[in-house]
This record gives sequence, C-alpha cells and structure tokens, in this order.
Amino acid sequence: MADTTTETSFKAAAYSARGTARDSIPLPGELFDGTVNMPVMHQAVKAYLANQRQGNAATKIRKFVAGGNQKPWKQKGTGRARQGSIRAPHWVGGGTVFGPIPRSYAQYVPRQVRALARKSALNARAREDAIFIIDRFEYDSPKTSRLKALVDKLGVGDQKVLVLTDGSKQNVFLSGRNLPTVHVMPYADVSTYHLLWSDVVLIESEAIGHPLTPLAERDEADAKHSAPSRATKAKSPAKKAAAKAEGATKVKAAAKKSPAKAAAKKSARARSKPRTSKKKGK
Repeated sequence: MADTTTETSFKAAAYSARGTARDSIPLPGELFDGTVNMPVMHQAVKAYLANQRQGNAATKIRKFVAGGNQKPWKQKGTGRARQGSIRAPHWVGGGTVFGPIPRSYAQYVPRQVRALARKSALNARAREDAIFIIDRFEYDSPKTSRLKALVDKLGVGDQKVLVLTDGSKQNVFLSGRNLPTVHVMPYADVSTYHLLWSDVVLIESEAIGHPLTPLAERDEADAKHSAPSRATKAKSPAKKAAAKAEGATKVKAAAKKSPAKAAAKKSARARSKPRTSKKKGK
C-alpha cells in the first residue's frame, strides 16, 4: 500500500571527504517530499532483476538431434513395437519435448514509474536518517585505504554503503572496488534496486544541487609522515655542526699520530725483509 505522507523538513548530516562533521543541510524538497510507494518500488526491483537474466538455456528438440534418419527396424515381422527414429523423445539420447529455448526476460517499466520508485527509495532512506552528504570527492589517484578510512570514521564500516558521486569519477570507483560492502556509482545512474540494497547512502553535495566548499584537511597518515620530517629539519643544523667538529678532531689526532705511525711502518718493513746469504764458490 502506498504511503504518501509528505514531509518537507528532511535534513541530512554533512561531512567532509575525510569524515569531519559539518553542519547538517536541508535536502531538496522536490525530491525528498516523504513519498514512499511500495508497489512501485517492488515493480521496479522485480524488473531490474529480470533484466539481468541472459536467458541462454536451450535444449534440442528431435529435429535438431543428430542421427535417426531411418527406421531402426522394419515396420512388421520383428515382434517388437514399431519405431520410426532412434531420436524420438522416448529414446535415450533423443530429443527433448517442451524444453527451454533462448528467450528474453526483459520487463519494461515506464519512465515515470521508474522515477517514482527511485524517489520513493530515496525518501525511505531519508526517513531512516541513512543519507549522508559529502562535500566533495577529490581523489588524485585510486586509494582504497582513503575511502575505507572515511567509511570507518562515519561508523558504517559494517554496513552496506552506496557512494553516489557527481558524475563519473574513475578514481573514486577504483578506490571502492576492493571493498565488498561499498558500491560506487554516479548519482544519475542510481536505481531503486541499488538504493534498497544499501543501508547507508553517501551523496556528493554537488549531485543534489547543494555544493559545499571542501575543508582544508590532510590525511592522518600524511600528518604522521610529515611530523618526523619537520623534527629532522629542525635538528639538521646542529647535526651538521657536530659532524664538522668531530671531523676536525679526527684530522688533528691523525696528524699527531702520523710520525709515530711512519716509524713503526719502517721498522716493520725492515724486519720483514729476508736475509740473503752469499754462496762461496769452489
């Protein structure tokens, strides 16, 4: 039974792309008006699942089975029942009667009915406070850990999450492809099935006509990596001065010890020289 209760005060929690909470924003009233039509959603989901079927199942009737072009034995005189072909349906290896053949399972749903079902699914999620608005998805490269961190920070890591972007964004799609409970797709391509499949819907702000200015944030991982580098930069002049002083002392010590080392080397060479003995001639 259709539920047409109208509510024009739907609001959704807003977050940044890193998961920082922002002020909640009102959802557009022309789309989120509280309409939830169950029969229409059922029709749309049933048609979507039917349209995914390929309908390739096929069997051969007796005229398509190889062999059996002549009678297996003569009509009379054998004492057995008359037979016309070994490919008759009652023979082993024969044709199939009323078997499946390739067909289309496609179901057509009018455009306005599809739009009403999609609108009903969005309103159903809005009633459950399961719609979150993200200011902007800006991924320079695919990074699964970044999208995983956002989902975990919102506290929906154990739920089915549908991410709707403003247009096609390949890097965001590739970032969520390895997450089994996250599905990324453009907002314009979302269907009633996908909305009802999900437990939480993340919508980019520009997709619903309410653009938000992104916050200037950095990843926690980047901050951890950058903190040691700053400390090393601050200590680098002191380290350089200590290294110079240590090198100078080493040079001075080597200069002082050089005469003694030279004398020791000479004595060692003299000792190591073999003594030659002169043979007396006869």
